[in-house]
Amino acid sequence: MPTSFYADLHIHSRYSRACSRDCDLEHLTWWAGRKGITVVGTGDFTHPAWSAELRDKLIPADGAGAAGHGLFRLRPDLEKGVLETLPATCKGQPARFLLSSEISTIYKRDGRTRKVHHLLYAPSMDAAGAITKALAKIGNLASDGRPILGLDSRDLLEITLEAGGYLIPAHAWTPWFAVLGSQSGFDRVSDCYADLAAHIFAIETGLSSDPEMNWRVSSLDRYRLVSNSDAHSPPMLGREATLFATDLSYTAIEQALRTGEGFGGTIEFYPEEGKYHLDGHRACGVRTTPEETRAAGGKCPVCGKPPTVGVLHRVDALADRPKGYEPDGAAGFRSFIQLPEIIGEIAGVGPKSKSVTAQVAALVERFGPELSILGDVPLDELAAKAPSTVAEAISRLRRRDVRRDAGYDGVYGTIRLFDPGELASRNSHALFELPRPDKVSVSLATPVSGSPQATPAPQSSPAKGSPPVSASPGLDPDQLAVVTAKRGPLLVVAGPGAGKTRVLVDMIAHRIGVLGVPPRRCLAVTFTRRATAELRERLDARIGGAAAGVTVTTFHGLGLLILRDQLGEFPVTDDNLDELITTPVTLLTADPALARAYRERWSDVFVDEYQDVDGSQYELLRLLTSDATGNAGPDSAGPDGTESSVTAIGDPDQAIYGFRGGDVGYFLRFRADYSGARGPAPEARLERSYRSAPSIVNAAMQLIRPGTLVPGRRLVPARADIPDAPVVLRRCADERAEAEVVAATIETMLGGASFHAFDSGAVDGRVRAEHQLSFADFAVLARTSAQAARSSRPSDGAGSRCSSDRTPSWPTCPASPRSSPPLTTLRAATSSIPPGGVSSLASPTGCGRRWRLPRMAIATPRKPRFVGPGKLC
Repeated sequence: MPTSFYADLHIHSRYSRACSRDCDLEHLTWWAGRKGITVVGTGDFTHPAWSAELRDKLIPADGAGAAGHGLFRLRPDLEKGVLETLPATCKGQPARFLLSSEISTIYKRDGRTRKVHHLLYAPSMDAAGAITKALAKIGNLASDGRPILGLDSRDLLEITLEAGGYLIPAHAWTPWFAVLGSQSGFDRVSDCYADLAAHIFAIETGLSSDPEMNWRVSSLDRYRLVSNSDAHSPPMLGREATLFATDLSYTAIEQALRTGEGFGGTIEFYPEEGKYHLDGHRACGVRTTPEETRAAGGKCPVCGKPPTVGVLHRVDALADRPKGYEPDGAAGFRSFIQLPEIIGEIAGVGPKSKSVTAQVAALVERFGPELSILGDVPLDELAAKAPSTVAEAISRLRRRDVRRDAGYDGVYGTIRLFDPGELASRNSHALFELPRPDKVSVSLATPVSGSPQATPAPQSSPAKGSPPVSASPGLDPDQLAVVTAKRGPLLVVAGPGAGKTRVLVDMIAHRIGVLGVPPRRCLAVTFTRRATAELRERLDARIGGAAAGVTVTTFHGLGLLILRDQLGEFPVTDDNLDELITTPVTLLTADPALARAYRERWSDVFVDEYQDVDGSQYELLRLLTSDATGNAGPDSAGPDGTESSVTAIGDPDQAIYGFRGGDVGYFLRFRADYSGARGPAPEARLERSYRSAPSIVNAAMQLIRPGTLVPGRRLVPARADIPDAPVVLRRCADERAEAEVVAATIETMLGGASFHAFDSGAVDGRVRAEHQLSFADFAVLARTSAQAARSSRPSDGAGSRCSSDRTPSWPTCPASPRSSPPLTTLRAATSSIPPGGVSSLASPTGCGRRWRLPRMAIATPRKPRFVGPGKLC
């Protein structure tokens, strides 16, 4: 029976260059469910290793027949494991796969080099094998999932047809590698495929064009206009897709493309978001409309060479119809923005940030797959159950009320739903509604223990004639006070979940955009490469090209930078890591002029997790931010004649790296270290926690307050959008008893994971579990590998198997900063976590350790199982 479904038939496997290692069948199945995609192309069926995986993991889908002529699905054991980790709202039709591959052909015809990409589709493994065998005689198929072959497009089509498949020109308008691209030399699809052109019945429009643009070219009327994501990572599935209303079979999809019957149109990028919409030169920083290009004589105004002619210009060149023309009977289309990008715009952070990931997951748990949220969930339902800014954003999206900043020459464009400053004017302090704390401290808090009395709050001091503060929307008053603080020394005590990374990014943006500090004078120091990468990503999203000028590095990276400046090439080995810091300290101490030069180079320094610096790191920072005597004075002046500006952010109550030489004393003496004529350096506090439910925050404060190093310590829970639950505190005799309590608690919350749980009385079969959970929905935090190993052993006897995994990836919680504790994965299969999550278990051992945990999941001990995106066991 015909049914409506989305298909995304152009993707890549992990065997293609520049593709995520998560591009495997399990992750693709999971993300297809999350996005709302029913049929997914396999991609890369010509690659030998990927082809072997397809044959091993896929079986003919229901109704496909014993010969496999049709669609495919994961083997039942693999599919079951994937479905168990999906949100309950996304467990509709499991993903089906259609055998597909992209081939790049580069060849000469009529004295001109042609470069065209093609999508190949096969009805069976045997047909895919026949195509692969023929192409293997022409080129190396193992070098890349998308092989490059010296084969005429016409001949590639012939090979595909002989095997019983069909071919669609890929991203037809892309300048460099497409049938109608500005560099292809073909003005008509039929010219490319010569005498076999009648066998082409559809073209892929690509990200930089939409059907409305293609309708202007009458020669395309005979082709179905399809759209696909060309995803290089599973989360990109469905950014473009095609809608069908047919039976769920290979033949029905092909017939819909041939005849138009059952072809329902497409989901599109806004074409301006595509990387090749307008003309220009990325290297020259020049972007022009077709009219501007023509007015400039077809030359770049910077280098004088012809620009990369974009899709809009190319469509204009081939169009024989006016803008706005729509052929009779043409299938419709809708233009979407990916949900993470919408939430990222509202929250003022990048679409891949942790906060956006969590917020999108919450919306999916509540409303269903992402494409459904964007296009199908009634607006009144969104208005009733989603934050007002989200409902307004999607309302605007559906009526095409967007702000467009077009891409060009390989640079993605930007599509926004709100005008600059509009979100702030809507008084949006956070994506989700926040409770009002009893008392909000806008001014600077009291000093930490051991430091002099705090001075008044730092105030914003914009440069003369500067515009209003350029802080991103959503900052709370305390965060805004830090972001707009005067240049100079500042100590920021940031509680857990207080948004310190966001504050750090906005602080740098404010210095650059409002106070006029050149980006090259800004230095941000973190403790891990992961933190460095996240900071770079956020800065890039926040300040664009200016981010490239900011030095963002770790302490070791900073030392290496200085060493290579002064000594040339400096080899890095495992036994000289300490020298990356001690040697620069020696150099700068011995040469005050050199130290002064670096202070002039980096006038505005920002240090994250300052409570964990050790002696050498402390000395290096002091040399880069004050004179060698430790006093802020004339030698530490910045470019405007003021003292050097150093901001240290951290939390002395989270200082846990004493065993590595970290000394919280440096944090406590910061204000005295950077005292000057005006007295001790000021201190600010961030006391709202945006990370956890109120019960978690309140319980944490009960445990921390008796031994806090921060007088008057407060932490205000700011999350009112998630269900709350009590924290259970258990005291255990030893690590084994502790692990047994954890395992038993998880077993109970699951409602039983085995017959043994019921037979032994560990779980009462009469009591239904409150939540539908899988083991992948639980996190057990451990500080060290040894603790994780001990925690795993009791589960062996309980019928579950644990293993340590040191390679975390989304959506597992990140490993703790500055170390690589294991992700201990206890594997099992159950259903997914519903909105609201799971009640938390805090289980201190009584030995004074504070656990800051990576993720833990559990599964039955037999077959390998998929336990969520980024995790295959």
